[in-house]
Amino acid sequence: MNGKLNSTIGLPAALSTVVGMVIGSGVFFKPQAIYTATNGAPGLGIIAWILGGIITITAGLTAAEVSAAIPKTGGMMTYLSEIYGEKIGFLTGWMQTVLYFPGTIAALAVIFSQQVSELMGYGPQNMVVVLPVSLGIIIFIALLNTVGSSFGGFIQTVSTICKLLPLILIIIFGFIKGNGNPILTPLVGGETTVIGSLGQVLIATLFAYDGWINVGAIAGEMKSPEKNLPLAIVGGLSIVMAVYILINLAYLWVAPASELATSVAPAALVAQKIFGNTGGKLISIGILISVFGALNGYLLTAPRVPYVLSKEGLLPGSKIFSKLNKGGSPYNSIWLIAGLGCIYALSGQFNLLSDLTIFIIWVFYIFTFYGVVKLRKEKPDMVRPYKVPLYPIVPIVAILGGLFVIINQLITMTLVSLGGIIVTLIGLLVYSYKIKLR
Repeated sequence: MNGKLNSTIGLPAALSTVVGMVIGSGVFFKPQAIYTATNGAPGLGIIAWILGGIITITAGLTAAEVSAAIPKTGGMMTYLSEIYGEKIGFLTGWMQTVLYFPGTIAALAVIFSQQVSELMGYGPQNMVVVLPVSLGIIIFIALLNTVGSSFGGFIQTVSTICKLLPLILIIIFGFIKGNGNPILTPLVGGETTVIGSLGQVLIATLFAYDGWINVGAIAGEMKSPEKNLPLAIVGGLSIVMAVYILINLAYLWVAPASELATSVAPAALVAQKIFGNTGGKLISIGILISVFGALNGYLLTAPRVPYVLSKEGLLPGSKIFSKLNKGGSPYNSIWLIAGLGCIYALSGQFNLLSDLTIFIIWVFYIFTFYGVVKLRKEKPDMVRPYKVPLYPIVPIVAILGGLFVIINQLITMTLVSLGGIIVTLIGLLVYSYKIKLR
């Protein structure tokens, strides 16, 4: 054993990895937020899926240079620690631990429970059903991941099939059976403006595209990463973007944007119109399994961040959260993430939670993009298995796209955004305190 990862991943496997990591719950549920923001008009929503895809592709191409140049475990937390120092690296891990991961888990649990409530005939906003199911599903999956990880692999395989099948069926039969509705006009409805709505719809689409940051993690195991990694990113994310645009065109072909804006589960609504009550329920069950798989994926991977921080003695209660059980599972870190997820889930607000997590994670994504520029200047001789193409245009597009979303979110959702920033900055106090104890 030479301690190095074997270069065994070819382009087809890399493409499927990219597609599998990115397609999740957002494509099934975010059309409601998008068409609510456009005031029931279709045009800007479709444009947002295209813009979100372009921003995501530039983001993936840019971040991949950092991850390929710093082939260490730990993800973005490790990259930013190497580029900006331990304090920024800790702040990244702190943000992921207290906001991003539990917030995303909570958002997925809420939308899962709303779909369950809808299937049971109680309606998606029945908190008597939604709250206990939200908390129950988080606790159940945390328990499974605490006991062992073999179940996790099985769930990921099943959920991958279950998230692709509804998409394929709705795309095919949506265009066959749909009556046709306006798709590109009008851009926005009523007194809504394009500029005023663009940030909100982009935040929604970027949630659906999230997961691309993990793409660079496979660079060390790829054959010819300098050639195949950009092809996998551009190809994989282009496939995702094409699927997202096609499915949203199919949604609109079956149901008008004004109707999609009123449905918590637009995909289930469209499926019911296409396949009837029984077929619609079967599609809805497939979507539920997909969301279950996404929840499992986050609760499987997220605890690694507080575990690593605790191993370095940087989190309060590090002795507790750095423990492993007999199965090698960081069980206390799992329950930390799950516990925070349960607290966030009490809000019962899918769109609010997902908007918060995307806002705060994109702040750190921009640090990652600028890290490429910083490393090019400060370490020109650094070994780079892969370099972002069309430098510096691609990183600049990624940075500007991220800045637009963040600034717009600060203006339109000021209190929520500032709350996320304040909770993140509390990490500086925690870091200073823990450093003094070293």
